[in-house]
Amino acid sequence: MSISLFRFRRCCCALAPVRSGALTGFTAILLTVGYAASAQQSPDPAQMVQPEARPPAQVLQPTAPQASAPGEPETTQAAGITEEELKQMLVGKALFLRGGYLDNALSFDEHGRIIGHSPQGSYALSAFQIDRVRLTKHKVELEGGRYGLHFVGQLAYEDPTKAVDRVRITSKKKTVKITIDREIVVKPKKKKDGGKKAGTFAPAAAPASEAAEMSEADAKSVTTTTLPAHAAQVLKDALDQIFAQGLDVRMLAAMPEFWKLYYQAVADRADYRPRDPAILRQNTVDKKARLLTTFEPDSNEFAQTNGVAGVALYHTVVGADGKPQEIVVGRPIGFGLDENAVAAIRKASFDPALKDGKPVPVLLDLVVQFRIFSQRTAEHREGEPANKVAAPVLPGPYSLSRP
Repeated sequence: MSISLFRFRRCCCALAPVRSGALTGFTAILLTVGYAASAQQSPDPAQMVQPEARPPAQVLQPTAPQASAPGEPETTQAAGITEEELKQMLVGKALFLRGGYLDNALSFDEHGRIIGHSPQGSYALSAFQIDRVRLTKHKVELEGGRYGLHFVGQLAYEDPTKAVDRVRITSKKKTVKITIDREIVVKPKKKKDGGKKAGTFAPAAAPASEAAEMSEADAKSVTTTTLPAHAAQVLKDALDQIFAQGLDVRMLAAMPEFWKLYYQAVADRADYRPRDPAILRQNTVDKKARLLTTFEPDSNEFAQTNGVAGVALYHTVVGADGKPQEIVVGRPIGFGLDENAVAAIRKASFDPALKDGKPVPVLLDLVVQFRIFSQRTAEHREGEPANKVAAPVLPGPYSLSRP
């Protein structure tokens, strides 16, 4: 691993990110550059972060369940929402899976809370598209694919919110299956008791026939209602808890601080600036901060499989003690690699900057270069040992001259 000093803009022009499906493996090279504020044209914040659009609260009027039309399945009519309506709401839409759950089989209760456990990843691995919808009396069954976001814009004038490659990371032979419990619509039970008039409605209770059809888990956890409209609204709320249409307020609030500050800078149409005015720039100190340790951020299977490579920029505040403090994404790469790079930077050690002979905190730009190595081995050369390991082959624009 080599370390050198160079300008980030020049680096980006020379080392544009590429994707190659035939490339696997991973390595990274960290290079440090002095902080230089650039006049970056940021996108209109209204285009990037849309305020969360929520429909006005619906006042549900008590109504008796409607009878099914001849030939129409009773469960569809009683639920107050149809499978076709769900397809129009969900199929083919560019969504985000809140929570970043990575399992390919996910279950949620009727309020959109996950049942069980699932590993979680970056929001950049949580883009989602639903391809199929199936509605049953007790469940909503969804099938679709997960997508990764690969940020391909590396120049200052490029709009980072539009220069994004949306790559399907769920193989065509597999799908992500999601099931959501539904609130059960039951018929009100007529009760004749004492001096009460005939036709008085008792509290909702599942008839024996329906209780027999419900699983043991459903019977213990799923709520019931006599109002089809209420069940429909509960389902819509659950879908809103599970999926997001774009980066809404709740998606941003759930992100790590290094992403929040990045999108705040985008919305402000400005480069990131530390909130503490005592943090200096590299070009204003007598001795600049420098990296003392090298590191390789972890890769992930999605980046390796899809050949995601390139450079990413991170603004890092190096304290007077030489330890990294606030870290902010400057130019992301996506695919979960930014999270890995930030985690590696947090473990790095630095020689602090000096001003008037005293260590001072400074803002340092760190450029991390991600490479994907080919796993293909070169053919055995005549005269060489058969068990000799071939040197890795680097893709063209990332090839380095080796001694």
